Amino acid sequence: MMNEQPKINLLLCDTFPGQLPPNIPSYASMFGDLFHSVSESVVFEVFPVMKGVFPPKLNQEELYLITGSNSSVYDKEPWILELLQWIRNAATLHIKLVGICFGHQAIAQALGGNVQRYAGGWGVGIRESFILDGVMRPYFSDGYLRLLYNHHDQVSKLPADAVIIAQSSFCQYEGFRIGNYILTFQGHPEYTPEYELYLLNNHAQHEDEEVKKEAVLSIKNLRHQGTVIAQFIIHFYHLE
Repeated sequence: MMNEQPKINLLLCDTFPGQLPPNIPSYASMFGDLFHSVSESVVFEVFPVMKGVFPPKLNQEELYLITGSNSSVYDKEPWILELLQWIRNAATLHIKLVGICFGHQAIAQALGGNVQRYAGGWGVGIRESFILDGVMRPYFSDGYLRLLYNHHDQVSKLPADAVIIAQSSFCQYEGFRIGNYILTFQGHPEYTPEYELYLLNNHAQHEDEEVKKEAVLSIKNLRHQGTVIAQFIIHFYHLE
């Protein structure tokens, strides 16, 4: 898209009530902060799809980003079923889509893939994954992607025509791409290390202590590359 104000439509799948620190006004604001850090010209419109509010029309010049959520894509909630159908409709028209965590899983589920609770447990902290797709590799000099994670579900089967973009020992499908119009990531580029530590310290009381310790160490030892992903998304979709 070559106009002065590229637009990202944010399909908000959760607001995470009670899980945001005082310095973060809303979950949606985290995406605004992320993308504005690499492109001040991007404008946003937010659609709370978990309340049944979807974009009234589809525009092939705009980007539609499906966010994270505490829900699971295999839940039979009406808004999730509507979202899956919306994704199928958008994909048929080759609308520009990005899926983040739950959004990544929702796109997979909608287009013929499968999502399951992962038997290996909770994925949290900064995880390193090997980049498999040559389209992404130029953005990462050492061939590895490092993102913050917070998930129990994983994609267990990809949609037809999907290309794996990254893989780790913990997660087989860290993200995928379909042509030049669908791009997904299991990780959270919009998260910050400070926010992840806040979640670990305040909203993970029932999680495994050893997993939490390892997550804290990963945040101290690895650099989160959320801004690199935001830059890649903007360049991939020609939003500048």
